Amino acid sequence: MAELENKITPSGYAKLRAELDHLWKVERPQVTEEVAAAAALGDRSENAEYQYGKRRLREIDRRVRWLNKRLAELEIVRASPKDGKIHFGAHVTVEDEDGERNTWQLVGSEEWDVKLGKISVLSPIGRALLGKSVDDEVEVRRPKGDLELTIISIRYGDAGDDD
Repeated sequence: MAELENKITPSGYAKLRAELDHLWKVERPQVTEEVAAAAALGDRSENAEYQYGKRRLREIDRRVRWLNKRLAELEIVRASPKDGKIHFGAHVTVEDEDGERNTWQLVGSEEWDVKLGKISVLSPIGRALLGKSVDDEVEVRRPKGDLELTIISIRYGDAGDDD
């Protein structure tokens, strides 16, 4: 599973890159201006705007450093295997024991968002689904109890995107 830690979909990479660009080109210059204006008011030790601005600059700088480092480590994966199995980037529809269906895309750890139907390939469900095919049944061990899923469909990509 270590080989999956640095994988990301093209849209996930674009989202992180957009965050970095926004922080560096928009937010940081704006906060820097605010700090300079607050510093011009005099006593910095009791100036809440100055103190908050400096703290926010440190947070921005920390996030920018992390994003730069992480983006350099990530490998963009454009999934489209033809072997009928579940791989990174797959959109998988499953059905549980109660007949409830869910569709998830298996994504990297930097981009999962269950509300958007994206689960990490490193999650218990993601790990259980990898390498499986349509009609396979998988058992997922979870802290709140085991879950049995049947794979209904597997697809790669969407109309209009390259994931």
